[in-house]
Amino acid sequence: MKPQTMEKLAWVLLYGGIILATLGYFVARTDENTGLLMQACGGVAVAGGVLLIWLRSRIRGQ
Repeated sequence: MKPQTMEKLAWVLLYGGIILATLGYFVARTDENTGLLMQACGGVAVAGGVLLIWLRSRIRGQ
């Protein structure tokens, strides 16, 4: 994967995950199961974004 592609994907995962987790928080007030699922998926997306940023920082020479 190109470093530029990795960086774009990392930021999309980070911001998308934060938005999804926040929406899940508000949805959980009405439908607990759906809200928790949204929060969990958002958390996984944020973790994936952080992982990609870390991997991108380990790439040498670019």
